[in-house]
Amino acid sequence: MINIQTKKFERIFNKFTRLKKVNEGILLIENTSGEFSLCKNYGGKELNSLFLMASITKLFTTTCILILLEQEKLSLEDKIIKYFDINFLNGIHTYKNKDYSLKLTISDLLFQTSGLPDVYLEGKNSLKNQIIQDDYYITFCDMISMVKNLKSHFEPGKKEKSYYADINFDILGEIIKKESGLTLSKAYKKYIFEPLGLVNTYLPENKNEEIPKIYYMNQIIHRPDFVISSGASGGCITNAYELMIFIKAFFGGKLFNKTIFKSLSVYNKLQLSMKPIYYGGGYMKIPLNGFVSLFMVKGELIGHSGSTGSFAFYYPTKDLFFVGDINQMSNPALPIRLAIQLAMVSK
Repeated sequence: MINIQTKKFERIFNKFTRLKKVNEGILLIENTSGEFSLCKNYGGKELNSLFLMASITKLFTTTCILILLEQEKLSLEDKIIKYFDINFLNGIHTYKNKDYSLKLTISDLLFQTSGLPDVYLEGKNSLKNQIIQDDYYITFCDMISMVKNLKSHFEPGKKEKSYYADINFDILGEIIKKESGLTLSKAYKKYIFEPLGLVNTYLPENKNEEIPKIYYMNQIIHRPDFVISSGASGGCITNAYELMIFIKAFFGGKLFNKTIFKSLSVYNKLQLSMKPIYYGGGYMKIPLNGFVSLFMVKGELIGHSGSTGSFAFYYPTKDLFFVGDINQMSNPALPIRLAIQLAMVSK
């Protein structure tokens, strides 16, 4: 059974690496015990090759928030005005001529239910369009200013509505710094890297640290300033081996109280452009039973993907973890499709 399954996984991975847009890739599949383990690589990318986690970093930010919650240093119902100057926040969230800026909570940010716009993708001068052309550092204050110049999508905490926006986690990163008394890099190190023994996973703070290059189509681009400024929403760097250790710990209850984690399993469908993804408290859920296939597919994937081709998902139905990177910024749906197809053949 394992041999047949392995061949199916290899076939899916090979199909994706044959795509013209994919120049390199790494895939690691394991079950919880590690009894089953499969590693496939392409284009010279190895198990220990560094890659940009991009939005998988949000799982690290979520971990820190849960640990601070467990330590009673914050509450999910805290208004974010508790952590910022009122003049700084005024105008960040306006909807139908009403200002909701002072009503935003930590929960709104973590569950992506704030309704705030996404400066990475929205507007004529979206960050993505700018970063494709050139590298530059953007401060947190600059991000807030950009948000204020865009329209919010709905009232915060609106039932069954969520909208994916990096700024939610950028703000959470600032709250972590204020409540922990540490830089974000040191908070990740204290709460995650050291407890798990991760020695090659880090949040870069300057350009002296290695920052992997990214593919946009067949063009290699190097954006160290932007990666450094991405912080809590997408700036972490790791390899497949250590990402597997982390994702197992995240869903296995090794980093925070499992009871607290259960409170995150309330999911809302994201905006149409993110279909079929739902969002819970700091992580994605992708239902599998809606996909047409030659056989019935049960359960869902939970975890996160990154816009540069990274992915880290758990498939509880089969107790399988899928992590890796196909390093392609031009199509953020690729790692989602890869994870879905891996789950679909794990019958």
